Amino acid sequence: MKIERIELFHVAMPLIYPWRTAYGEDAAIHSVLCHMTSGSVEGWGESTPLAAPCYSPEWAGGVFHTVSEWLAPAVIGQEIDSGEDLQKKLSLYKGNPFAKAALDNAWWSLHSRKKDVLLHVALGATRNEVPVGADFGVMDHLDDLIEEVGTAVEQNFPRIKLKFRPGWDIPMLKAVRSSFPEATFHIDCNSGYRIQDTALFQAIDEFELAMIEQPLQHDDLTDHAQLQKIIKTPVCLDESITHPGRAQQAVTLKSCRYINIKPGRVGGLTNAVKIHDLCQEAEIPCWVGGMLESATGASHCTALAMLDNFTYPADIFPSEKYYHEELAEFPLRLSNNDLGVPSVKAFEELPDPDLSRLESLTIQRKVIKS
Repeated sequence: MKIERIELFHVAMPLIYPWRTAYGEDAAIHSVLCHMTSGSVEGWGESTPLAAPCYSPEWAGGVFHTVSEWLAPAVIGQEIDSGEDLQKKLSLYKGNPFAKAALDNAWWSLHSRKKDVLLHVALGATRNEVPVGADFGVMDHLDDLIEEVGTAVEQNFPRIKLKFRPGWDIPMLKAVRSSFPEATFHIDCNSGYRIQDTALFQAIDEFELAMIEQPLQHDDLTDHAQLQKIIKTPVCLDESITHPGRAQQAVTLKSCRYINIKPGRVGGLTNAVKIHDLCQEAEIPCWVGGMLESATGASHCTALAMLDNFTYPADIFPSEKYYHEELAEFPLRLSNNDLGVPSVKAFEELPDPDLSRLESLTIQRKVIKS
């Protein structure tokens, strides 16, 4: 499959409510969309590193520049017949997983359309529906959080994730747990703490959480291994897992008991499937994470989530939760499965961006041709 044309868009998608975490606050989600063409077939990919290099060392403006100046020229005009082949062509360039993911995800969209195979099937999945969880960032008032969590419990979400940072920590957790003693919760620290905070995490054991997501620094494995030996609550790694090699190291070091996989963070769907497979072999359960992508990118996360070892409910959100207007031509929606649990179904048609909305949200654009 010859890659004949690549068009890149750096967009900013305004949120209904600011997304607050341990690393900061986003009023709009900055994303890079990649439109890849081969003959008469086109595919779209999305990578969402956010506006500033706070979640990871990458940021949307830098990803746009890296892809347009270096990565896209390395693959344009090339015959690329597999995701592995694409990754090999990009391997000269160190790191930059979000940048590589923009191309990798677009390639998989293009490939699935060329072969006339649904994306989740092309990735190796046999399911077409999986449960999802509810997520809540840092809010202005604790009462607002309790109200929102109550709604999620009433809606039968199978688990609830709470952002956790200094000033929004143990008192918040006590209030939520006392209000909903039977619900399944986990917290996401977004690398906001250090090994010196071990006593805090020992105190968290009493809340019987499903896991603590990325408690320590974003690039660490060894301190997480030490922390996991001390505390009872499972550690889940997110930011620390940037490619399959890092996942293998985490398994070897026993740094965690869960791994969150986001296609953008690990270099795209090709690497995401590799990490899923090695975790499955090591009996480490996984779950799919999201970066508040548009439905174009979220449809790829949804396809990935259909693989067998994604056993913890995914971070896949309905468009209406975060956006007044969805960038894609049709939104992502949830539905209840046969057990009445909020779930997401694999897309039978991948949602491309709505071109008029794409134009209105685009900050910068570039075309690379063979």
